[in-house]
Amino acid sequence: MQKTVLNEVFELLQQIGAVSSESEFSKDWLCRSECYMRTLRFKRVKPSVGTLAICASKLQHYGRCITATERHTQLGKRFIELSEQCHKQINSDAVGWWKDEVRF
Repeated sequence: MQKTVLNEVFELLQQIGAVSSESEFSKDWLCRSECYMRTLRFKRVKPSVGTLAICASKLQHYGRCITATERHTQLGKRFIELSEQCHKQINSDAVGWWKDEVRF
């Protein structure tokens, strides 16, 4: 399976002890059902744009909060980097939808 930005976010959050399971990540960070990540993997589909947007927003918010402290500046920067990756995925998916429709 291809590694997605959500997988990277989950792994980081698990490493720092912010979440203990994919179920917790799906509910608390993605605002989805506890089986969301498992369903993506099983069906081999990409996360929805809405899910990516929620994740990006949370990462950006907490990244800014964390970078305001000297102790965890690097972690805050990593959150912001992952937020930017989510936004890139959103843009890439969006271009894929509209580009096929454009006919000049």
